[in-house]
Amino acid sequence: MKPPPFTYHAPRDLDEALDLLAEVDGKVLAGGQSLIPLLNMRLAAPAHVVDVNRLPGLSGIEAGPEGVTVGALARQAEVARAGVHPLLGQALRLVAHPVIRNRGTVVGSLVHADPAAELPAVLAVLGGSVRLARRAPGGTGVRQVAADAFFAGPLESAAEPGELAVSAFFPALPPRSGSAFEEVARRHGDYALAGVCAVVTLDEDLHVAAARVACVGVGPVPVVADVSEVCGRRPAATVPWEAVTEAVRRAVEPEDDIHASAAYRLHLVGVLAERALREAAARAAAPP
Repeated sequence: MKPPPFTYHAPRDLDEALDLLAEVDGKVLAGGQSLIPLLNMRLAAPAHVVDVNRLPGLSGIEAGPEGVTVGALARQAEVARAGVHPLLGQALRLVAHPVIRNRGTVVGSLVHADPAAELPAVLAVLGGSVRLARRAPGGTGVRQVAADAFFAGPLESAAEPGELAVSAFFPALPPRSGSAFEEVARRHGDYALAGVCAVVTLDEDLHVAAARVACVGVGPVPVVADVSEVCGRRPAATVPWEAVTEAVRRAVEPEDDIHASAAYRLHLVGVLAERALREAAARAAAPP
């Protein structure tokens, strides 16, 4: 398995990288855990590969009261070890294997936009965003794209030719919130047949004030469902979980493939939604 011929570029700073991306039709290499297999299997054949690993200032992980900003070169293992966001940590433990997480990047996974991947679902359920930079007249143009507009389809993001994703922002959980990520895969480390991440926020009386889930593997992009109304501002112990499960199932449209039927995925997503919501609610109610 060998990649098709391409011209390799290794820019030393952001300006040089953006100049290259404006001039050539190519792929960006960061962690390479998705791109390299695609090249080796001849599923992608870019004329140019732009390696951004030498760019300074893109590997930061900055946590603040509003949330966490993850740089384009921050490795998944580094973000997991940093412990800067509970849902990010819960998702990252499910991503592939340690050797993959040691090299793969959080932002690269978002740009790859695989609907079966965990990190796009995290960004979607939190209402996060991705920061894109490109060469513009007189300097650098930057735009911030919200998660609900960033994922356009299977393996398709809002990043346009010539743009480089330089960071992603994951909003902090509100006070008295809990989160959880549940998935089922054929083998540990495989892409999930279906998965659900959930965020539950309680009010001062410990009633459910808000509940959202994002589902993976059951649509062309992460499917977000707000089930706050179905939970009905009840204590978690009295929430009608069967009704919540049905609301989540109605939001998704899984398809058959060689790994699982649409009916099986639909069943899974309901079971996983209940597990994730119950666990998130329990964490929200736990003493700080």
